[in-house]
Amino acid sequence: MEKLQILWQSTALANFEVGQLAMMLVGMLLLYLAIVRKFEPLLLLPIGFGALLANIPLAGFNEPGGMLYYIYAVGIDTGVFPLLIFMGVGAMTDFGALIANPRMLLLGAAAQFGIFATLFGAILLNAVPGFAFTLKEASAIAIIGGADGPTAIFLASKLAPELLGAVAVAAYSYMALVPIIQPPIMKALTTKAEREICMEQLRTVSKKEKVLFPLAVLLLTIMVLPTATPLVGMFCLGNLMRECGVVDRLSKTAQNELINIVTIFLGLAVGSKLSADKFLTLETLGILLLGAVAFAIGTATGVLMAKLMNRLSGGKVNPLIGAAGVSAVPMAARVVNKVGLEANPHNFLLMHAMGPNVAGVLGSAVAAGILLALVG
Repeated sequence: MEKLQILWQSTALANFEVGQLAMMLVGMLLLYLAIVRKFEPLLLLPIGFGALLANIPLAGFNEPGGMLYYIYAVGIDTGVFPLLIFMGVGAMTDFGALIANPRMLLLGAAAQFGIFATLFGAILLNAVPGFAFTLKEASAIAIIGGADGPTAIFLASKLAPELLGAVAVAAYSYMALVPIIQPPIMKALTTKAEREICMEQLRTVSKKEKVLFPLAVLLLTIMVLPTATPLVGMFCLGNLMRECGVVDRLSKTAQNELINIVTIFLGLAVGSKLSADKFLTLETLGILLLGAVAFAIGTATGVLMAKLMNRLSGGKVNPLIGAAGVSAVPMAARVVNKVGLEANPHNFLLMHAMGPNVAGVLGSAVAAGILLALVG
């Protein structure tokens, strides 16, 4: 009888706690969203599976010696995984639309307003009983408004590691919900006539311009905001490999094999932080709420800036493209194109929207650098 009791106590069933079961259900929900709903499956699938592994009693995945423990220590604690992801994203990004129309940088910058508005919102939320966000935690939450998963993970790992799971899940969830969240905001802030505006075709960008652009961006970042150079530098390296034309093998590796391998480990590492004691808190609800607010404000300010540019240009800018200033590449640009086509079947805005979209990637990295410089 005693041996049976020992055997029973060595099983997971005898050691499950309510919180662990709840978090395993959260993991299953993420797997459902990834597999059935196809919401950001490349990240939500490994994150969801990581949550399942992290909450298995006695398995020791998160303890010293466990696989998830070392994946997190090697890739997230050091900040390596988000930086490698940024290199891969840079290798996949074409800056041609932004180079052809540099004014789109303003839209990428305007969309980052959601980050700083949410920073103050997180601090104000401390007035509600049960919330006690520090300035570092508020900064980590605010970056969700940039709609850039790797940047959110990088900043949270530096400023508030205890919030990493909630911040990452919120960031990728809202990125996946771009086609649902953005259109109502875009339509509410624009008239039908504005949505029907057809923009002039962009000029052809030379190879020399595309090669010099990442070098110029890196040099400017080094001089003005060195704290942003880890993210911006790796992004520019990936883009230079893409555009220079002499390291195609390296560029293709960064775009495919490397980013795929890192994505798997990044998702598992984030999932390892979805343990019951860190996720099932009132603060998590606050993070999810503030993330939605940040994303909505970023979309709105981008559209409003585009409306101003439209007025100053004499009606040549479709305000919809401002919504692409958030850095959910290329989903936000596709949503802009879809809403534009609904208003005018001859209105193809995809390439025009890619300008503010890639500017948003740089903008979120710069915003992260600013927050690191101020509170890091």
